[in-house]
Amino acid sequence: MMTELPFDQVRTLLAVVDEGTFDAAAGALHVTPSAVSQRVKALEQRTGRVLLMRTKPVRPTESGEVVVRFARQLAQLERDAHAELGMTGSGEPSRLSIAVNSDSLATWFLPALTRVPQELRLCFELRREDQDHTAALLREGQVLAAVTSSSDPVTGCSVRALGRMRYLPVASPGFRDKWLGGLSDVPLREVIGDAPLIVFDRNDGLQDGFVRALTGGRGASPLRHFMPTSEGFLAAVVAGMGWGMVPEVQAEPLLRAGRLVNLAPDRAIDVPLFWQQWKLDSPALAAVAEAVAAVAAETLATGPRAGG
Repeated sequence: MMTELPFDQVRTLLAVVDEGTFDAAAGALHVTPSAVSQRVKALEQRTGRVLLMRTKPVRPTESGEVVVRFARQLAQLERDAHAELGMTGSGEPSRLSIAVNSDSLATWFLPALTRVPQELRLCFELRREDQDHTAALLREGQVLAAVTSSSDPVTGCSVRALGRMRYLPVASPGFRDKWLGGLSDVPLREVIGDAPLIVFDRNDGLQDGFVRALTGGRGASPLRHFMPTSEGFLAAVVAGMGWGMVPEVQAEPLLRAGRLVNLAPDRAIDVPLFWQQWKLDSPALAAVAEAVAAVAAETLATGPRAGG
């Protein structure tokens, strides 16, 4: 049973996964590398399973992910208990790991964290990942909570709908004039398939999805620039390097200033966002969840969904 797993061995396994090597884990735990190796081997013998892939960095196996999740939950509950009992020692703060997508991080998520009561003395460790993949970090036990596009709860997690991130197809006026027929009557669907575009990374399918919906099947141009940050993506579109799907909250001030134009005012893509977190009786995690939900309600779209 999971409750029979020795906490020192479980904590050691978590340290190895977080630090990446046995030597680094030994340094973090203030023990010898031999002690770390012995604890991990003892835990593997106790569970009857290989828990770590001895790669660089070390990665948990599927069975190891189960133990890592358990270890991270125990660690959070221990920190919460210490805080409630006034036993944090030398003012040591609690650390909370959260996965969040780049566009949320660049727009509404940080203001949410500022609403978390400072007396909780939380340090946030944010893991930036595409919203379609943040749930994987929950399953692997790498984070305790995540902003995700999946409404299907990871095992052991609760789910709360946050709203929808609305994306608009935009470009600079100069780009529109050069590549998309300017202000002529040429239908956008006839020219957008050949126009350069900006994509976040190779997992970003928003632009291709928009073009397929517009043209009835044809994908976007192979002339594409990869910009792996929300801020860089927006800057590239404003600079005229290509068109792209930009979060409405980022695009609106630039549209009003005339630095961007909306290529299809009657079309947008809405990406639903959800907050998933481990089912822990943790005051710190509960406070963060409430702050995130409150700011999401003020920022994200909640009305009828826009068509793509």
